[in-house]
Amino acid sequence: MILSTVEMHTGGEPTRIIVDGWPRFEARTLLDKRREARERFDGLRRGLMLEPRGHDGMYGALLVEPDHPEADLAVLFMHNEGYSTMCGHATIALARWAVESGRVKRQAGETIVRLQCPCGLVVARVAADGFVRFESVPSFVHARERIAPTRTWGPVSVDIAYGGAFYAFLPADSIGLDLQQTPMRTLVDAGEEIADAVARSIPVDHPEQPELGFLYGTILTDGRDGSNGIASRNVCIFAGRQIDRSPTGSGVSARMALQWARRQAKRGEERLFESCTGACFTGRVLGEVPVGVCKAVVVEVGGRAHFIGESRFRFDAEDPLREGFSLGL
Repeated sequence: MILSTVEMHTGGEPTRIIVDGWPRFEARTLLDKRREARERFDGLRRGLMLEPRGHDGMYGALLVEPDHPEADLAVLFMHNEGYSTMCGHATIALARWAVESGRVKRQAGETIVRLQCPCGLVVARVAADGFVRFESVPSFVHARERIAPTRTWGPVSVDIAYGGAFYAFLPADSIGLDLQQTPMRTLVDAGEEIADAVARSIPVDHPEQPELGFLYGTILTDGRDGSNGIASRNVCIFAGRQIDRSPTGSGVSARMALQWARRQAKRGEERLFESCTGACFTGRVLGEVPVGVCKAVVVEVGGRAHFIGESRFRFDAEDPLREGFSLGL
């Protein structure tokens, strides 16, 4: 078996777009395809994400047939641990790839790309210079200033918000850490422990899609709001110990939902968010919408992705490591 991919990155965070070779799905809907991928084809995910073809920080996007009537293409997002429901950095990469590959015909000015994700339809706009803006799925605050007990950091206060996935947010200095000075391994240790503690102590549920009701990760912030052109740094730890090298698009959506709920951001005001690599995403609230009984906002996220190569990966039946491995460092 040979799988063909296009390799991209957004702010240093990889997106391995699987364009050919994946076995045919029997399921019709995207969420059913996600379940089928987990049950039938998880060895291929592991083989593409983990060593020797990938690494613990790899991220993938599998192109599948959409079932949404307005979608240009559909995607299943994957990483070292499984399948996520939304990914902003990969959406930016996929939108640029769709236009530059000819999958979506380029238009004068901005080209609209409609991407069906497991969390819903995401509309992206690709400029002539490759800059991408996308409207995320409705984002909302799930809980504010909730306490989760941790072994290392004691009781920590977190906000939980959804931007296509649920994250626990807290300023790094609230537990004595600094996003510029603290070693990354310490930040990862903290993010993993806090995510585990929050998942045990604070129920998380989505008002419309039960399958989306789980905590995806922890986002440590520098406490700033990203206004006045001064970027606010955040570090996202997800899927156990994976570090997002980008500013995390779904995290930006969730952060903007928090700012909106606190009346710290007005409609259309742009915020700037920075990752551990110095890459920046923009974020702004476009408007308010209902999600079940929740007040949610539509957030526009902007950023850049870059092409870095193409690959053809072979899966040989006699290879004992064909499904990949992780050293768990």
